Amino acid sequence: MNYNETLNYIHSLGAFSHKASLERIEKVMSKLNNPQNDFKAIHIAGTNGKGSVCTFVSSVLKESGYMVGKFVSPYITDFCERIQINDRFISRDDLCRLSQKVIDTGVALTEFEFITAVGFLYFSENNIDVAVVETGLGGRFDATNVLPSPLVSVITKISLDHTAVLGDTIEQITPEKCGIIKNNTVVTTPNQDSAALAIIKKHSDNTIIPKINLLEKVNISLLGNAFIYDNAEYTTSLGGEYQIDNVLTAIEVLKNCGLNINQTDMQIGLSNAFLPARLEVVSQNPLIVVDGAHNPDGAEALSQVLKEHQNSTAIIGVMKDKNYGELLHKTLPYFKNIICITPDVPRALPADELAESAKPYCDNVFAEDNFDTAIALAKQKCDGKPIFIYGSLYLASQMRPYFKK
Repeated sequence: MNYNETLNYIHSLGAFSHKASLERIEKVMSKLNNPQNDFKAIHIAGTNGKGSVCTFVSSVLKESGYMVGKFVSPYITDFCERIQINDRFISRDDLCRLSQKVIDTGVALTEFEFITAVGFLYFSENNIDVAVVETGLGGRFDATNVLPSPLVSVITKISLDHTAVLGDTIEQITPEKCGIIKNNTVVTTPNQDSAALAIIKKHSDNTIIPKINLLEKVNISLLGNAFIYDNAEYTTSLGGEYQIDNVLTAIEVLKNCGLNINQTDMQIGLSNAFLPARLEVVSQNPLIVVDGAHNPDGAEALSQVLKEHQNSTAIIGVMKDKNYGELLHKTLPYFKNIICITPDVPRALPADELAESAKPYCDNVFAEDNFDTAIALAKQKCDGKPIFIYGSLYLASQMRPYFKK
């Protein structure tokens, strides 16, 4: 199969086409000679912050001279972004070749199980030193949980998302995330909901939480953060208050993973870390920011930024199966203009329906048919203030190319 045929096949498998279980992924990995056992891993679960922690950790490991595999979900720029070695995406040829190997096992898989098998095959084939692996959804029955005991298990901020699958309370969701903790391995987690924290500690006696009393914030902004932690100075290009929890979690992961990392490599690696659609500045004049905020915790993080940029303009598009009501409630009161659009995916909420939901929060609400007219209207209305584009990672991935040309 060529690349497009391969992608069409992968997408045809469906996200929930089989009951949640590790049985299928274990069966296919066995047929492939268990490539997941050929490398060390750092395994990351959680609701928000997985991508940021993964990026910080892998950037430092690469700077330290390790060959680093990175497995992320979802992708922003290209499907091949999901599987990387030292920040280089898997080639389309390799994706096609390894996909055929997985198909040839004859095991029926979901889409995420399939791409997990391809990713772990690719890492094994290239003799990587360590993989930094994000779960897709949950943890206990996530396909990535076929990994043996990791160097460190990471549980990022937990909030309400995918409630139809994982449960509708923190007490129900957290044990699912903690399913990645094996053999009492070291666990790192940020300061978070007390109920979640108590459950995490029950799963491991070796739970490490960043020491906030050792933190001194020097400069926190959209354009990057500067801070001192445990008497060491750090800067990151990933800005915003919410990234502090993520980078401190990453620092504790790196200090406790048992790999050889010196302080200079830590500082350079964190400074170099880049992740698209996380308060990503895509234009300076006017200031345009693309963010992947789409759930309540992401909305809370974005709202902290919006407090410093009130009367700005929003371009927003959401998925109809998400809790977008909470997203609107937490973010829209800060805007002078709200422009609603429909992301180009079947699950998207139509712009006119989103506009009706947005009207209670703002006098200036518009629904636009396409991205071009939305951006043009935003520039016309913004009066020199920032424009924030958010509501869905799908929207972020579709909007970024407009500003990268």
